Amino acid sequence: MRTILHVDLNAFYASVEQANDLNLAGLPVAVAGDKEKRNGIILTASYEARAFGVKTAMTIGDAKKLCPNLIFIKPDMELKLQ
Repeated sequence: MRTILHVDLNAFYASVEQANDLNLAGLPVAVAGDKEKRNGIILTASYEARAFGVKTAMTIGDAKKLCPNLIFIKPDMELKLQ
């Protein structure tokens, strides 16, 4: 018999950011490209951001239209829970 394990890590990096910075807890957060340069896409979004319709692979501009208070965080793939 074969066992298959499916783990949904869709909001993982946003959740790590929220866990490391308690000021972000409960707020709409997206890990994305550079909002000042207006380039890049949403790599992941917190569940609070998803409630506004923000999705992975969405452009930063489109996400900001859906959620004007969205907090953008640059990717830090080396970040670990503290």
